[in-house]
Amino acid sequence: MTISHKVTIHNRQQNRTISLDVPEGDYILRYFEDKGEKLPFSCRNGCCTTCAVRILSGDMDQSAGIGLSIQLREKGYGLLCIARATGPLEAETQDEDEVYEKQFGEYLGAIKSKKGNPFDM
Repeated sequence: MTISHKVTIHNRQQNRTISLDVPEGDYILRYFEDKGEKLPFSCRNGCCTTCAVRILSGDMDQSAGIGLSIQLREKGYGLLCIARATGPLEAETQDEDEVYEKQFGEYLGAIKSKKGNPFDM
């Protein structure tokens, strides 16, 4: 018998909520896609922030990803493309720029405040 967990995603981009019973250990994004549900994604490797979600309740295994800092993961953010179902989960999709700013905003702001192009040698 396969153990499944109810995973609910509030898709802000489509203004809809989707719930599926995802088998434990399955990749959440891939499972939703296999069931015909479209969620935001880009790289599928846990490197960008297109599939980022804010976890409202529950947890997921996202140990394979490098696209989010430890600090953001500790604040309840995750990446659906590399996330595996480990228990019931409720999450909300995020705007990619919003998550990117939270992760890199301070660093990018420091670069922008310097004169000239930071990539000029």
